[in-house]
Amino acid sequence: MRQVWKPSVTVAAIVERDGRFLLVEEHTPDGLRLNNPAGHLEPGESPLDGAVREALEETARVFTPDALLGVYLARTQRGGEDNTYLRLAFRGSVGEPIAGRELDSGIVRCLWLSADEVLASRARHRSPLVWQCVADHVAGRRLPLDAVYTDASARS
Repeated sequence: MRQVWKPSVTVAAIVERDGRFLLVEEHTPDGLRLNNPAGHLEPGESPLDGAVREALEETARVFTPDALLGVYLARTQRGGEDNTYLRLAFRGSVGEPIAGRELDSGIVRCLWLSADEVLASRARHRSPLVWQCVADHVAGRRLPLDAVYTDASARS
């Protein structure tokens, strides 16, 4: 019997403020890497709720999405593992850090980088999707939030 292929579903928050993009520096099996605030979608949550949760966990900031940036697919092959990720990226804004709230385990710090700095740091990106999401934002890509539908049956 053939095994069904199941990519990991992730969500990401793309935030630009005053020409700078919010990234996180995080510990990974490949060392310190840069990423958009992002992570795995959890059972019972909508992609939008997942992006808000991940941004809060990784940046200690409340993320307010205003558009779907896009849906992305990427494959990584490292250390004998072969993973494919399906990312739903949302763009929006964040407030100031919540005083006393710790960053998620593995997150070292938050950074604000210009698009040129994000591009120049590609060798340190956790995946090729980090730059692609920033590039799409800069290009003006915007889709309505209601383009992503979550049926009540998917909620816990």
